[in-house]
Amino acid sequence: MNPPLTLREVTESAAEISDIYAGKYGIARDDDWYLLKLQEELGELAQAHLRLSSRGRGEACEHDRADEAADVLCMLLLYCRRFGIDPDAAVRRKWLQWLEPAA
Repeated sequence: MNPPLTLREVTESAAEISDIYAGKYGIARDDDWYLLKLQEELGELAQAHLRLSSRGRGEACEHDRADEAADVLCMLLLYCRRFGIDPDAAVRRKWLQWLEPAA
């Protein structure tokens, strides 16, 4: 079994893959591209979800949902990287604060 990946490892690997993909297909990745691509991937996840719940056209399997969720995660991490957002720090500040005892 593979050891768990850190967000940093996933981010750096996704960035390498994104660079390869952009080079191969001549894609110019400006600030808007990162947000629009994230939105596109979220739409594909929604489509897989609808298909799995018999509310969309065509067939899908859990593998499709997992693949699309992975695309959303990687694009979100690439978005964060582009704009200098530390996802670990943001999650700690925004979400994990609720787990800390009240002062």
